[in-house]
Amino acid sequence: MSAAVVTRRAHAKLNVFLRVLARRDDGFHDLETVVLPVSLHDVVTCEATDGPVEVRMDLHGATPHDPLDQQGNIVTVAADRLAATVLSGDGRLSARVTVGKFIPFAAGLGGGSADAAATLLALNDLWGCALAHDRLAEIGAEIGSDVPAMLAGEPVLVRGRGDRLIPVHTATTWWVLRPFAFGVSAADAYAWWDDTPVTGHDPGVLIASLETGDVELLGHSLFNDLQPGVVARHPEVGEVVDAFLDAGALGAIMSGSGPTVTALARHFGHADTLAAAVPGSVVVSGPPAPAVTIS
Repeated sequence: MSAAVVTRRAHAKLNVFLRVLARRDDGFHDLETVVLPVSLHDVVTCEATDGPVEVRMDLHGATPHDPLDQQGNIVTVAADRLAATVLSGDGRLSARVTVGKFIPFAAGLGGGSADAAATLLALNDLWGCALAHDRLAEIGAEIGSDVPAMLAGEPVLVRGRGDRLIPVHTATTWWVLRPFAFGVSAADAYAWWDDTPVTGHDPGVLIASLETGDVELLGHSLFNDLQPGVVARHPEVGEVVDAFLDAGALGAIMSGSGPTVTALARHFGHADTLAAAVPGSVVVSGPPAPAVTIS
């Protein structure tokens, strides 16, 4: 082993837009989205042990809307898939994986996928696997559609089922997140889209405004095709969108499969004002500073 302890940040993400194109024959959906990592993050710590792989969750303000074993399981799957990839014969790899949870559960912020990605990266170092990033991304795609994007560690344009990534060079933007005391499963959100399948506009202008830092244009361009279906069943999501817009946000949409609402601000001070206007909100920047690996 190359280290006794490896720690990685698992950054939450925003979907700056989410365009659903069609349901696939395999039950998944083809989509287009920009995944923007933000400063809110979990902390994944992998320690060398003599026993089997063990996953622990330490909650630090993250509310478990779903059973804890659901997100714990995706981390366990990540560890098991990596071990199976590098082991031969009857060998065994050991580790204790501790996830310090700050990202809300089932919130459309990619917390579970971020934890799985950080686990792959940390164990790759801890176990001295020396797998290239492309190979880790292949393993990640087997775990979940969002994991390859979370492994990228930078803003990416995502297409297909989540397997086609193109880097997007962005200026720093400031956002306000408003999570809820309930979760929405991605499976439900996409099934609700299937009930009324409407695909949003071409995102070319939006991507250009993100790259150039034109936040006024970006705010007008935000959209999420999954939002109408979630709002129809959880109208409080729409109410928070309206509250942000009334408070002067440049734009506000639901992130991912929801229910978290994210509002775009002009700058940090404006974000602070928006957060004060909508109780329960938190200010984040995207993209965050580069992740730090502590060994």
